[in-house]
Amino acid sequence: MSTTVISSELSEPGKLHRSINWTGAFWVASGVPALVLFSIGGIAGTVGTLAFAVWIVSMIMGFIQSFTYAEIAGLFPNKSGGASIYGASAWVRYAKPIAPLSVWCNWFAWSPVLSLGCSIAAAYILNALAPVPAVDSASVIDWIAANGATLTVPDAEKAAAAISALTPSIRTWTLFQTTLGPVSLSLNAAFFIGAILMLVTFAVQHRGILGTAKVQKYIGLVVIIPMVIVGVVPLVTGGVNWSNFSPLVPLATPYAPEPGAWNVAGWTLVLGGMFIAAWSTYGFETAVCYTSEFRDPGKDTFKAIFFSGLLCLALFSLVPFTFQGVLGLNGMLATPIVDGSGVAAAMAHMVGGGALIESLLVMLMILALMLCLMTAMAGSSRTLYQGSVDGWLPKYLSHVNEHGAPTRAMWTDLIVNLVVLAIACADATSFFFILAVSNCGYIIFNFLNLNAGWLHRIDSGHIARPYRAPTVLLALGGIFAFLNAVFMGAGAKVWNPMALWAGIITAALIIPVFFYRHYIQDRGQFPAQMLEDLGVKPGETMHRKAGMLPYLTLIAGVAVVFLSNWFFSA
Repeated sequence: MSTTVISSELSEPGKLHRSINWTGAFWVASGVPALVLFSIGGIAGTVGTLAFAVWIVSMIMGFIQSFTYAEIAGLFPNKSGGASIYGASAWVRYAKPIAPLSVWCNWFAWSPVLSLGCSIAAAYILNALAPVPAVDSASVIDWIAANGATLTVPDAEKAAAAISALTPSIRTWTLFQTTLGPVSLSLNAAFFIGAILMLVTFAVQHRGILGTAKVQKYIGLVVIIPMVIVGVVPLVTGGVNWSNFSPLVPLATPYAPEPGAWNVAGWTLVLGGMFIAAWSTYGFETAVCYTSEFRDPGKDTFKAIFFSGLLCLALFSLVPFTFQGVLGLNGMLATPIVDGSGVAAAMAHMVGGGALIESLLVMLMILALMLCLMTAMAGSSRTLYQGSVDGWLPKYLSHVNEHGAPTRAMWTDLIVNLVVLAIACADATSFFFILAVSNCGYIIFNFLNLNAGWLHRIDSGHIARPYRAPTVLLALGGIFAFLNAVFMGAGAKVWNPMALWAGIITAALIIPVFFYRHYIQDRGQFPAQMLEDLGVKPGETMHRKAGMLPYLTLIAGVAVVFLSNWFFSA
């Protein structure tokens, strides 16, 4: 598509606006590095001293996979919604339900970033406004001096009694709470704070992609620069203790510092770490969610994902490495690091800062999480929007406002995430259950889309590509698809015994939704624009050149997941 044609479509009513270049997408995706804060403690608690290596290897895999996504994104300059949309177009020729499965799995993988990020940000705000007293604080010591003689508990438990008595009531208050299967649900103070943050994110997104990119540019700079400083300063000042990286063996059991061995149980924990790391390290593929909003998609698409990948490669390698080097395994296993609420204090310690620096870093952490939220809503709402336009998802999602923002998709994101937020705010177990289930969707999406790379080469080889990935990287992406399937089969249960099955059930929910849209609303016909994007004329049959290969790939992928789940056990 020429620049002239694209320019004439800048403000076409009822469609997304072509208003940004690759730097705009880069800044919208700049919230991805902050995803390291969601699970840096959880991964350390799972794999021990191998945590830094897990982050680096996972990030390298994500970077290699991104070249496949850059190629298939360039095939569709008129689509938004990211790699799942472009990959779905490859699978629709062979199995109609597989195409919406890719879109749906990508959405329910990305969308919970809103609720999970809000729950962590709410914890920081609560810690600032209503802190829990430290065990060695003056208030705890004074309370024990005044009330300790009346307690009949051992001295070791008196500090716990003091902390319980001095903890602000808002920390334990809840309007409603219950249990839903393997998780809890609570409308507590963190929930209401998180809901307000979510509404603020919605308000920013309402202005369209250009306004969002402008806001995120400044927030991104404020957040990324301190992350770089925290990653570099300990290396320069000698704050890294190299003994914190040995012995290079998995833990014997999760969240206990005793080293284990390279046996089946140890490998299971490592695969569990690789599984959950992928949810963060692969996330910069969201940079290609905005192809139909690029002024020049032929040039902007590859640049957006490539430079976003370089940023993530640097920060996902540097930050976990210095965290582990300074804190050590015991420090990484501390509860405030695992649940994310103490990461700012740890960062202040790493750069030698006092109370003022810690307070500033808390503010930066909240901004970092807000950056994640805006990145997530921008990408996931456009996935819903384009899925509706292409005939995969309900029609009501294809509406955009006067700013070119897909507001109905954004409202859907908001409502769903308010429910998920109530689960994430309940306790750490519920938080990591949501994370693991959403990552099952993300692995399914990655499997389908990495294989979509070679499918598009076979079926759409005649279509011009603004960027063509080296064949060796395309092949590596196909191999990594099956490696990701191993991570899912073996690793999901490390985080929750029900995570794999809950993820599969959640993925299957799209089937009745798609059947309603396609066979009832659209009477078995796809929208003309979707077929046109594939180079298929109205009434023309979609040709299948790959034969049985797609079906054999799907069968092999399912087999790898279940065989891995059977063989590996912690």
